[in-house]
Amino acid sequence: MLKNRILLLFLMCSVIMVSCDSNSVYDNYKSVPNTWHKDKIVSFKVTPPDTINAYNLFVNLRNTNAYKYNNLFLIVEMVFPHGKTIKDTLEYRMAEPSGKLLGEGYTDIKENKLWYKEGVVFNETGEYTVNIQHAMRENGKVKGILELEGITDIGFRIENSNKK
Repeated sequence: MLKNRILLLFLMCSVIMVSCDSNSVYDNYKSVPNTWHKDKIVSFKVTPPDTINAYNLFVNLRNTNAYKYNNLFLIVEMVFPHGKTIKDTLEYRMAEPSGKLLGEGYTDIKENKLWYKEGVVFNETGEYTVNIQHAMRENGKVKGILELEGITDIGFRIENSNKK
């Protein structure tokens, strides 16, 4: 009987926590097995709810202590429904100068919500594709890092911007 009450309480808390995220329009993650190969593109297909309102876009990452760099370079490409493409090379800080990883989380897995674009209006109806790939290099080396360790999941998130 006590186990059933504890389970019911846990389920109610979970539902409340999920329903409290009212800003979220789209939030999806894809797992990276072992390492993230430099040629591996992680893609998200998104159909925005309207062509009027502004939204904030984020790249979400989960990483472990195996991630050994202070920063992260990403190439993020947005392909519009009618073929237009916008490609950005972005740099994010992933650790303090001391080496302590940034992000949320109490275990060795940290979650980072990284700004991609602010106040985006999806002015074309249809499906958008967001492609994300890493562009990491070690200092003084021309060739990119072939297999990036420590990234476990890559996500893409769209939120209401609440700018009226």
